[in-house]
Amino acid sequence: MMDIIFYTRDQCSLCVEAKLILHILQTEHPINIIERDIDTNDEWTEQYGLMIPVIEIDGEIVQSGIIDLFALEEKIKSKLL
Repeated sequence: MMDIIFYTRDQCSLCVEAKLILHILQTEHPINIIERDIDTNDEWTEQYGLMIPVIEIDGEIVQSGIIDLFALEEKIKSKLL
């Protein structure tokens, strides 16, 4: 199972869309979504505040802002190999 870290915050419409995409991908791939609200950590707010939503896999930011389902799925597939 692969862990995906999902940086988000309340009142973020792009985050809502990204969360739906992650849940769709979770039904097809063995992934575990770890959701982190950047407003609970000053370091995350400073680092990701202008980029959210942010999706991180194995310490690498693979997408941020507008999340593309197909590109993210390809990245997940490549990391699962």
